Amino acid sequence: MSEASQHPSGPHPSEPPPRTPRVKICGITDLDDAELAVELGAWAIGMVFYAGSPRRCSLEEAQRITAALRRRVELCGVFVNPSLDDLAQRAEELGLTLLQLHGDEGPSFCAEAARRTGARVIKARQVSGAGDVRDLERFHVDFHLLDTRAGAPGGEDLRGGTGETFDWSLLEGRRSHTPLILSGGLAPGNVAEAIERVRPYAVDTASGTERAPGHKDEARLRAFFAAVATTAATVAQAGPVQALQADPGADGADATPVDGASAQGAAA
Repeated sequence: MSEASQHPSGPHPSEPPPRTPRVKICGITDLDDAELAVELGAWAIGMVFYAGSPRRCSLEEAQRITAALRRRVELCGVFVNPSLDDLAQRAEELGLTLLQLHGDEGPSFCAEAARRTGARVIKARQVSGAGDVRDLERFHVDFHLLDTRAGAPGGEDLRGGTGETFDWSLLEGRRSHTPLILSGGLAPGNVAEAIERVRPYAVDTASGTERAPGHKDEARLRAFFAAVATTAATVAQAGPVQALQADPGADGADATPVDGASAQGAAA
């Protein structure tokens, strides 16, 4: 088992729930961007290890990033249909604390990935209809991530980073109590609205804070964090539906919703 069981940024159970969602910055490919994200308050940084992605992070650069930032931020590896052996090896050599599975991995694969690595698991699903949201309920992992299924011509093979949003009203029927990470086309101009409508545990951005695929734009990144911060009063007034007393544990157990969580499970 790797150092993945050590999660640097989860609050102590006695701390109050966060007033704004946590922020995951994905598509990180170099140390400078990673350090800026952490400086601005990122909860997690995502490094893509999928050959088909324009944001693929090299192993060499990933080693630099994880060595410099271990215990300062959640280190997330993003994978698409890996073998368990390859996944475990990459988690071990980099000390990944989160594994984002963005392919066709099933519930048993996710459970075994968690068991073999000690890392927490994010199961991602691309959304084009309500059925995609419902299908994710069978995954008893640490986090669910909902992203947009590419609709633009030529984007069929993209697994995230489409720059497109999906219909957030599809989440109104969500029953799962697994913490939700909202992704898909989030940028400084729309993330506040997304938070107010969905109130997720975390928000995830890749293309919305870039100057080019895999390269962050400092001004956009700063604007994204500033926009998230503006939702504090709204979330506090409405009740942080997705806010948790503590991060889910490494054993995959769901955390308990607090502060008026919806009985229908829009909370996580």
